[in-house]
Amino acid sequence: MNGKGKFIKRKAVPAALAFIMIASFLSGCSGGTANPDSGANAPADKEKPTEISIFTEFNTPEPPAADNPVTREFEKRTNTKLNITWASPNAWEEKQNVMLASGDMPDLMKLKDMKQTQAITMIKQGAFWDLTPYLKDYKNLSEYPQEIMDRVKVDGKQYILPSVRPLQGSSFFNIRQDWLDNVGLKMPHTMDEFYTALKAFVEQDPDKNGKADTYGYNGKGWEEVIDIFNNSNGKWKESGGKLIDTDLEQGTRDGLIYLNKMYKEKIIPEDFAVLKTTDFENMAKAGKAGVQMDTTEGVYRATEGARELDPKADFVAMTYLESPAGKMVSTGSGYAGLYVIPKTVPESKMKKILALMDYGASEEGFELACYGLKDIHFTIVDGFKTATEQAVKDSASQSSFGKIFTRYDPYLWAYRVGMPKEMFERNKKIIDDRANYGIADVSIGLLSDIDLTLGPDFKKKMDDMKIKVIMGKEPIESWDALVNSFKADANYMKMIDEFNGAFQNRKNGK
Repeated sequence: MNGKGKFIKRKAVPAALAFIMIASFLSGCSGGTANPDSGANAPADKEKPTEISIFTEFNTPEPPAADNPVTREFEKRTNTKLNITWASPNAWEEKQNVMLASGDMPDLMKLKDMKQTQAITMIKQGAFWDLTPYLKDYKNLSEYPQEIMDRVKVDGKQYILPSVRPLQGSSFFNIRQDWLDNVGLKMPHTMDEFYTALKAFVEQDPDKNGKADTYGYNGKGWEEVIDIFNNSNGKWKESGGKLIDTDLEQGTRDGLIYLNKMYKEKIIPEDFAVLKTTDFENMAKAGKAGVQMDTTEGVYRATEGARELDPKADFVAMTYLESPAGKMVSTGSGYAGLYVIPKTVPESKMKKILALMDYGASEEGFELACYGLKDIHFTIVDGFKTATEQAVKDSASQSSFGKIFTRYDPYLWAYRVGMPKEMFERNKKIIDDRANYGIADVSIGLLSDIDLTLGPDFKKKMDDMKIKVIMGKEPIESWDALVNSFKADANYMKMIDEFNGAFQNRKNGK
């Protein structure tokens, strides 16, 4: 799961872009209209609201304002006072790292992933609450899939509350079906067919505007090309019961050669390595790229934007791609960010934070997060939730409040605000089909002491060389030399051993 795009005001929502949301029997983002005075959610009249500061991300055109009505409603229903700091996808990780380094952290903080070495080190040092003994007291949080909860444990303990997401439907390549039709090609399945399509998007005027002004692929997520050649989801893969470092494998070399050929033939932008998340998305919205990387539903943002220029624009999530190593599509981690509570927060307040998140994981709370307020942000028409323009103005969306409050739904990445029902049904089928080819990241939750200290430097050296080889600034032989240097590095090889030790411990239930 992305970017802060430009919002264009409209006097009315066009019928073709009506904000159709699937009813409660289809959506984990659903439920009945909340009664703020019912049951356990009723605020205690005599109890002062708990003030809670939150740091999180947003992927809507604008972040919710401080006086947002959805925020106010969450406060009303949970007897809290929320101070939310919203970070754009371009600045999220940088701001997170500054907070961690300074120690000046909010009550509830969202981390990007399990590879944030600074955060993991701080967890091991006792800087955050161990939630293991407490989560059983919160019904909705306890319903998160155990498979996902286990992935984010540190030393066997639940310091981290994942922002749960489906395992299928995560980021992978999406392709302009209308451009394929215009150049007379079918949906590609092999990497050779993929290349043929991308090259045609550059050379055969796929948008029929008479100009040579399109790229085959905007370059976001170029690492996925290497994964496909390795049949892996990231750096590590399992082979023969052991973890293999794919950076040292032939598949990475083949992927770099493939990407270098793309670069030389101007299939990807020459500045792809420095583009930001919003740049990639804006390129797709502007009809300049035929392939981009996003979740199955997230790509609809690009479709919507491109349809302002071409009503037939249609990005379709690809089911899989095949290299000599096999067919694959990346399976999601099961989360889109991780929440931690600093140990400086008193235990009583920590429990209030868990209660807030538990309400957000209920059907009622998640409906409020994803849709907003009934008759203000959405209406129900023919059994479907239809968003109003006010929902857009107030950023009431799974890409804002749904980044904080989340409920597990296997089809969460099948639909999005504004998506027609037929597109939702198409996405559901793609998600179901992906289960046949999905490759998981086997390294999630595995830790290595050397990786925590030296891993970032190892990764930077490798990433820098990869970019240089792709851009033709270094020959592929320079990559070979770097690989050989790492094979001769005692610390690097010990890191591989440590990951394998953690992997075996996990397999043995330790």
